[in-house]
Amino acid sequence: MIQKLWPYLRSYRKWFVLGIGCAALEAIFELLIPLVMAEIVDVGIQTGDGVYTVQMGAVMVVLALTSLALGIGAAYFSSVTGQGFGANLRAAEYDHIQEFSFSNIERFSTASLITRLTSDVNAVQMTVMMGMRLLVRTPVMLISALILAMMISRRLSQIFLVVIPVLVIAIAVILIFAGPVFRKVQEKTDQLNLVVQENLTAIRVVKAFVREDYEKEKFAKRNEDLWKTAESAYGKVVIGMPLMMLLIYGATIAILWFGGQMVHTGTLEVGLLTTFITYVTQVMISLMMVCMMLMMLTRSVACAKRVIEVLDEVPDISDSQCSRDLQVKDGSIRFEHVYFKYHADSEEWNLEDINLDIKAGQTVGIIGSTGSAKTSLVQMIPRLYEANQGTVFVGGEDVRSYSMEHLRDSCAMVLQNNTLFSGTIRENLCWGREDATDEEIQHACRIACVDEFIDRMEKGYDTDLGQGGINVSGGQKQRLCIARAILKQPKVLILDDSTSAVDMATDAKIRQAFATELKDTTKIMIAQRIASVCDADQIIVMDDGRISAVGTHEELLATNEIYRDVYTSQQKGGCIDG
Repeated sequence: MIQKLWPYLRSYRKWFVLGIGCAALEAIFELLIPLVMAEIVDVGIQTGDGVYTVQMGAVMVVLALTSLALGIGAAYFSSVTGQGFGANLRAAEYDHIQEFSFSNIERFSTASLITRLTSDVNAVQMTVMMGMRLLVRTPVMLISALILAMMISRRLSQIFLVVIPVLVIAIAVILIFAGPVFRKVQEKTDQLNLVVQENLTAIRVVKAFVREDYEKEKFAKRNEDLWKTAESAYGKVVIGMPLMMLLIYGATIAILWFGGQMVHTGTLEVGLLTTFITYVTQVMISLMMVCMMLMMLTRSVACAKRVIEVLDEVPDISDSQCSRDLQVKDGSIRFEHVYFKYHADSEEWNLEDINLDIKAGQTVGIIGSTGSAKTSLVQMIPRLYEANQGTVFVGGEDVRSYSMEHLRDSCAMVLQNNTLFSGTIRENLCWGREDATDEEIQHACRIACVDEFIDRMEKGYDTDLGQGGINVSGGQKQRLCIARAILKQPKVLILDDSTSAVDMATDAKIRQAFATELKDTTKIMIAQRIASVCDADQIIVMDDGRISAVGTHEELLATNEIYRDVYTSQQKGGCIDG
C-alpha cells in the first residue's frame, strides 16, 4: 500500500523529511527539560546557589523555545505535505476515473466514487499530516524517555515491564476488532451518499409524486445504519482510552510508592524522582498517542484500500491497440458479426451477430421496441462500450485502431438523458468546440432550431442555464444538446431519441436542416416515431438485440411485420417528401 501511495507523496519529500526532522528534534529538546529541572531542584535549590538556579532556568527557557519552534515547523511542514499529498492523490484518482468506460463506473457506482474522491482521500491525507508528527515524535519520545528513566533508576523502570505489555496487548485486541468495522463505515457512507444523490438529482420527480415522506424514511434508514456502524467502530476504539488512563495512573501510583521509599532511604534524590515521574508520564502519553494513531491508521488503511481499488481498476476500453496518428477520414460505418453483453457472466447477449453497412453521409433511422438494444448498438460506434466479439469499423478502420480522443472527436452523440452544465448557453454550446466563432454557434443553433427560442431570452447566448439546464424546458434542452453536437462538426452524428420532447413541426424542420446542411455527415437517429425516420436512406429495425430488417420506409412496410405493426399503431403521415 505504501509503495502504491508513495508516488503521490514524492513531490513533497523535501517537506516530508523536514517535518520528520523537526518532530524528532522537538521530542529530544522536550526530553532535556526535565533533566535541567532535576539539576535545579537537586543542586541549585538544595545548595542555595541562586546563580546556578538562574542559569539552569535560562537553559530551560531556551530548550522550551527551541522545542516550540521545532513544533511549529513540524506542524507547518506536515500540513504542506499532507495537503499536497491529498491534492495529488485526489487528482490522480479523478484523472483515472475519466479513463473509465461506462462499465467501470457501474462497477463502483457514482456515489461510491464520490465518497472515495472526498472522505476517503481526506482520511488518508489527515493520517499523513498527523502521522508525520505523532509517528515520529512518539517513538522518539518513548524510546528516549525509557532510556533516561532507566539511567535514573533501573529498579523503578521495572514497572514498565508490567505496564507496557498489558497496554500493547490491549491496543492490539482493539485494533483487530475495530479494523474491519471501519471499512463497513465507508460502505455505509457510500449507501447514504447514493440516497442523497438520487434524491437531489430527481427532486422534481420526488415532489411530483409526493414521495418526500418515502425519501425521508429511506434516508433515515441509511443514516441510522451508518450511525450504528460508526458507533460500533468508535465504541470499540474508545474502550482503549480509559484502559490507558488506568494503566498510566496505576504506574504513577506505583512509582510514587516505591520511589518515595527510595527517597526516604536516601537511595534516590527528590529531583530525580520528579524527573522520573515526568518521563513515565511522557512514556505513557506516548503510548496513548501511538494507540490513537493506530486507531486513526486503522480507518485510514480501510480508506486507502478503497482509493487504491479505484487506482488499480483497469479501464475496459483503452488505446493499447491504437495508432496515435490515425484520423477518421469519413463517416462510413460497418459492423461485422458483432456480439456484446454488459456483464461477462450474463447468459444472453445484448447484441447478437450484428452485420451492418452504412455509407458516409447517409441518414439512418433505428426503430425497435423498448429493450431491443437500439442504444447499445450506437454506443459501439464511439467505443463507449467495447464489442465482446466481432469488429466495428468507422471510416474503413477498426475503431480500436483509433485513439479514443480522435474517434470520439469525430463522433457526436446526443444521449437519451440530455445533460447541460451550470453556466451560460454559450459556455454549454462551446463544449462542442471551444474555439467556435459566434457565426458558427449561430449556424448550429439555426440547424437545431435553437434560434426560435433563444432570441426571446433577454441575455440571449449569455443566459445562465442554472444547474443541469433547469431554466429551459425539455424540448429546449434537447435542441441545445443537438446544437452542441452539430457545433463539433462531426463525421458521425448520433441522436438517441433526441427529438422526443419537440413537436412534430420542429422535428421536421430539424430533419430538413440535417438533409441540406449536413450532407457529408453520417446521421444516425434512434426514434420512437416512424415519422422521424421515414425519410431516412435506410431504416434498421431492432428486435431483442438482433437486426430484424434493414431497408427504406416503403421496403419495410412491404416486407417487415414489426415495422408495419409500429407504423399502423401510430398516426400516419409526417414524412418529408423527397
